[in-house]
Amino acid sequence: AGDTGQGARTWIKQTLNQDMAFQHIKVIYPTAPARPYTPMKGAFSTVWFDRYKISNDCPEHIESIDSMCRGLTDLINDEIKNGIAKDRILIGGFSMGGGMAMHLAYRFHQDLAGVFALSSFLNKDSAVYQALKRNESVLPELFQCHGTADELVLYSWGEETNKMLKSLGVSTSLHTFPNLNHELNRTEIEKLKTWIVKKLPVEAAKTN
Repeated sequence: AGDTGQGARTWIKQTLNQDMAFQHIKVIYPTAPARPYTPMKGAFSTVWFDRYKISNDCPEHIESIDSMCRGLTDLINDEIKNGIAKDRILIGGFSMGGGMAMHLAYRFHQDLAGVFALSSFLNKDSAVYQALKRNESVLPELFQCHGTADELVLYSWGEETNKMLKSLGVSTSLHTFPNLNHELNRTEIEKLKTWIVKKLPVEAAKTN
């Protein structure tokens, strides 16, 4: 929480020693609007949604999550208007950004290409789980990474999220990073890049 899209981009660039760029894929780093954040005693922070506390064992702050889902839906729709097919769009993020992406895709945009969540989790009775219990359609694949030494978002929360989503029909993978705290590392970003290209391969030239 508290970083910006530009900050995330810089962080990935420092981790990889280069920008996360693809010849055929546009990468967008949105920034959350600043809002009062309860875990920081109501101080303003650039967070995707509010939380009652940083725990997987409390209700979700659904009002702020849903309002952000509406804003991010506009972003997706802008790309579709620009001619990007919806099944060629992947969304994801780090920490709250990954939680946000899971809400956005699995509740509102089940026809996206995939979702990635790095060091992220969903609360135990998440609205995402409720939505998927009623779902029949094919869902976007989930690529999850989590460090076992994470002190802010416990590895067990990420693992539980993965198991729940898998049990509800999501095709998931969980990549475990021993000794990694609440941060990114190079191997993780390299794995993510490989997965992105697998999900969004270069399209064959269309012949008439």
